Amino acid sequence: MRIHSIKGGGGLKLHVTDQGPEDAPALLLIHGWAQHSVAWAAQAPLAERFRVVALDLRGHGSSEAPQDVAAYDKTALWGDDIHAIITELGLKQTVLVGWSYGARVIASYIATHGQDAIAGVVPVGGVIAIGEAREPWMMGNGSPARNKDLYTSDQARLLTATAQFVDQCTYAPLPREIYGTLVGANMLVSPLVRRALFEGTLDCRPVWESFTKPALVIHGANDSIVAPVVGETAANTFPKGRLSLWDKTGHAPFAEDPERFNTELAAFAEHAAELQNEEAA
Repeated sequence: MRIHSIKGGGGLKLHVTDQGPEDAPALLLIHGWAQHSVAWAAQAPLAERFRVVALDLRGHGSSEAPQDVAAYDKTALWGDDIHAIITELGLKQTVLVGWSYGARVIASYIATHGQDAIAGVVPVGGVIAIGEAREPWMMGNGSPARNKDLYTSDQARLLTATAQFVDQCTYAPLPREIYGTLVGANMLVSPLVRRALFEGTLDCRPVWESFTKPALVIHGANDSIVAPVVGETAANTFPKGRLSLWDKTGHAPFAEDPERFNTELAAFAEHAAELQNEEAA
């Protein structure tokens, strides 16, 4: 695995992992709220066919984490982060894969830098709005917006709430090691950053409406964090969108059924790369 430190929006240093053939079509994996690039561990086999790149979002994991709301509330900063990774690593035929909050990051990139440098997008349990644009019907019962203890500085309460949140992310319990890793990754993110991620306002739907490349929306039918109707809405909003709605699956399809997820993602990425090649010819 190759490790990079890349300067994103405002010069903030991002921790980026990179594996697979450097000349292969790229999958840029963008994790969700209060998570970490380790969430994508089960997608490592895709590096046999693709260049698999994952980052720790600003404020998360090994990336820099300013304790200032201004580092997190601007659409352009999130968009610049993704642009910097694509540009510095020379990624090609790139598919952006965004889990949960990661869909907001994808929308920020397209809103700021357009769609020409990417081949397609895959929101996974993705949000479609934050801040003032978010409506109650978009949130499941386990949404982090509904639990104030996820933002407390009382570590005992924070840890209990975090463990509960990660448990609510899946339809069936994850293997103990994976569950523990996700809880630990979540605890690395400070309460200030957790709150700050929802300070900005962005409605992804106008961005999705203008996106003319392929989009695969993967959503769990039993998602208690981001309501399944959000996935249906997103798929219907993309001009070339397709919904893959999984039964007996919660908010983390890539961890709950990695084999199915990897198969669907690979097929979509190959198709998107072919279309991009045809457009360039």
